[in-house]
Amino acid sequence: MSPAFRAMDVEPRAKGILLEPFVHQVGGHSCVLRFNETTLCKPLVPREHQFYETLPAEMRKFTPQYKGVVSVSFEEDEDRNLCLIAYPLKGDHGTMDSVDNSDCEPKSKLLRWTNKKHHVLETEKIPKDWVRQHRKEEKMKSHKLEEEFEWLKKSEVLYYSVEKKGNVSSQLKHYNPWSMKCHQQQLQRMKENAKHRNQYKFILLENLTSRYEVPCVLDLKMGTRQHGDDASEEKAANQIRKCQQSTSAVIGVRVCGMQVYQAGSGQLMFMNKYHGRKLSVQGFKEALFQFFHNGRYLRRELLGPVLRKLTELKSVLERQESYRFYSSSLLVIYDGKERPEVALDSDAEDLEDLSEESADESAGAYAYKPIGTSSVDVRMIDFAHTTCRLYGEDSVVHEGQDAGYIFGLQSLIDIVTEISEESGE
Repeated sequence: MSPAFRAMDVEPRAKGILLEPFVHQVGGHSCVLRFNETTLCKPLVPREHQFYETLPAEMRKFTPQYKGVVSVSFEEDEDRNLCLIAYPLKGDHGTMDSVDNSDCEPKSKLLRWTNKKHHVLETEKIPKDWVRQHRKEEKMKSHKLEEEFEWLKKSEVLYYSVEKKGNVSSQLKHYNPWSMKCHQQQLQRMKENAKHRNQYKFILLENLTSRYEVPCVLDLKMGTRQHGDDASEEKAANQIRKCQQSTSAVIGVRVCGMQVYQAGSGQLMFMNKYHGRKLSVQGFKEALFQFFHNGRYLRRELLGPVLRKLTELKSVLERQESYRFYSSSLLVIYDGKERPEVALDSDAEDLEDLSEESADESAGAYAYKPIGTSSVDVRMIDFAHTTCRLYGEDSVVHEGQDAGYIFGLQSLIDIVTEISEESGE
């Protein structure tokens, strides 16, 4: 165990980093926050932290890169806005220094915004009646947004039309209901405990979506069993019921969340875990088809790379002795912003000069092929209930491979193969 993990004291006079909601979180109940463009952080669970520090080398390409531990405080700015601030742990100067913080939001930025607002009110001498009316209107807007947010949380599948000519990724930030839900709940939990505790350990992990302009994200709950060995009877019974009532019991996998940008129709689609639990096996297959569909046609070029990575992951897990990845998820990520396409008879100069905009404008006029190879990522996440004999502290020690997880992977491989074959791949 590292000194950074044992030490809880925050380094005095340390520079804090303002944490923001991670807008591409589509599943899970633990809040994931944005530390910077390439790094995320989430509440530290000892077992998950242990997994990342000891995971087998051949599994590293299928998990996010682990970057260390920070201390997170729940604070309020001068306007009583709630915020979460990350600080390095005492004696652990390297963790935050080793992460590129050039695009982080410094804590002082909140104070600058606040001071600027007060300065405007003072220097321009705005009438008090106007200020009161303005505050009243802002309060009404806030109340309306809260009502809309409550409606969003109850909606299991949502569609939004976006401006295709605008910045789609920036529009995405305002729509993801699951991300907002998790962030709100995390703030509420920390606020309720603020009198007793105001420092929490969070782990830093690689942001798997950072290299995609408009990330399409599929969160799959893997395995035929979801409860850990340490679960209470009530918890275990609840998890068993969820598996029996979903595709988990039949094919070892179910949809836990989905975010898709369909460039052809200009729509964003979100699906949450509650809808995922209701899907039949055929419904699960249709959801996967929808995930790889851009609104005009199936992104067939993604299916081959996905199948190769799933097959490789299955092979890796078949070699892992004693591991059980209970309640773990598998992420599949690709870019909804497609690469430029060119006419099949274009020469080399055309390939160099063609911009993405011109490709979009001329789509459908010729026969096209994509430039380069489309990138798709497959990663395991969420290891709070993972167990292995190497940990040496669990009451139950399992033998052999995680058959439930591997069964789910094989089902996934079979279904993606069916989609590929039926689409004429």
